[in-house]
Amino acid sequence: MRHPKFTHRLQRKKRIRSTVSGTAACPRFTVYKSHTRITAQLIDDAAGKTLVAGSTVEAKGKSNKEGAKKLGTLLAKKAQEKKISAVVFDRNGYKYHGCVKELADAAREAGLKF
Repeated sequence: MRHPKFTHRLQRKKRIRSTVSGTAACPRFTVYKSHTRITAQLIDDAAGKTLVAGSTVEAKGKSNKEGAKKLGTLLAKKAQEKKISAVVFDRNGYKYHGCVKELADAAREAGLKF
């Protein structure tokens, strides 16, 4: 049996994904957190392809707020290299605070528009 916290996150995720979708012009910026790392991707849902991806391992950070800031700036720089300026944020069922908020704020400061 799954933990209630996990099942509630999956329910929130399904609810968010029913409305949030990415295109080539405005991809979906999705976040995943594990105990060891944070990963983020820019996804074109129309083509089913990942355009840009990164993790705290690549950004040389830990799975905390500081690592999330590094990842946000890294992903924004990679997106600008591929000429992507606007994204749709998908928090993946996580609450918008802590690492998720720091990641989003750092990406905004580095030039991505949500």
